[in-house]
Amino acid sequence: MEPPEKIRVSIGTAIVLGLTRGRIDAEPTTAYLLTYREGKCQAACAFCPQSRRSSGRADMLSRVTWPVFSTREAIRRASEAFRLGKIVRVCIQALNYPSVVDDLTALARLVKEHSDVPVSISCQPLSRSDLRRLFDAGVQRVGISLDAATKEIFDRVKGSGVGGPYTWSGHFKALKEAVRVFGEGNVTTHLIAGLGETEEEFVKTIQICVDMGVYPALFAFTPIPGTLLSGNPPPSLASYRKLQLAHYLITKRMSRYRDMKFRNGCLVDFGISDEQLKAVIRRGEPFMTSGCPGCNRPYYNEKPGGPLYNFPRRPTSDEIARIEKIFMS
Repeated sequence: MEPPEKIRVSIGTAIVLGLTRGRIDAEPTTAYLLTYREGKCQAACAFCPQSRRSSGRADMLSRVTWPVFSTREAIRRASEAFRLGKIVRVCIQALNYPSVVDDLTALARLVKEHSDVPVSISCQPLSRSDLRRLFDAGVQRVGISLDAATKEIFDRVKGSGVGGPYTWSGHFKALKEAVRVFGEGNVTTHLIAGLGETEEEFVKTIQICVDMGVYPALFAFTPIPGTLLSGNPPPSLASYRKLQLAHYLITKRMSRYRDMKFRNGCLVDFGISDEQLKAVIRRGEPFMTSGCPGCNRPYYNEKPGGPLYNFPRRPTSDEIARIEKIFMS
């Protein structure tokens, strides 16, 4: 099975790999690739410029541009970058189209022919047999994105409300199958804050995912021109910081949803002492990009000038001081 001749590469990754020239103030530590095809994705996600219902640019995913390159050259350079310590992982993100599993399998095998760089794949819900194909091709981790924190929002932005092919139950079924194939801790999902959920609903879904053996990576909703949700605002930074902190405490097994307290849907108590909370905040780690090991996704959700929702590096002491003020107010 031959891999596709072309592949999209995030602009930051392309610069790190030497495929193009440019300046970036935060280099991606994962090489981000995206399957290439003529036309848009068959899904209809209301927030995504790749959606078949989007009039946005075909070279955009979130607010990042993804120019097209030769597949073999991009993977050769990614393998070399791994050997040089410039990247620690390759992440292949997939559009939804009929032959996507064949393409992903061939791409994963090509990567593994060149080096031992860990491979993650982010894709739509797949059957156990297709997940097994990816596993056998050398894929280390798989991601299946819920995006929405509740069934109602999921239906509205990914499912029947936009004529999309996805269902809430179908995604959970696929995540459970993925855990069976790849093992607990080797499956990721994405949760986007700012789609209309309450903080309580968001934190509850974080806990549900963790209890399934699925790692939830956090994203802040980003309005992209041409998408169905282009007119919606991003979440407040203060609310997102609370969700990041709750996520950190839950994923590190320092607290649980049931230990936290909420008032009118807002998170008011993290279930640990004030001293513990201050110590965790001052680490800065809760506010860094969450995802697969080595994933920092620079400026996927934000402009380099800020505000930074997800830090692609450890926050500075001044940045941590500003974050502390949010929790003191």
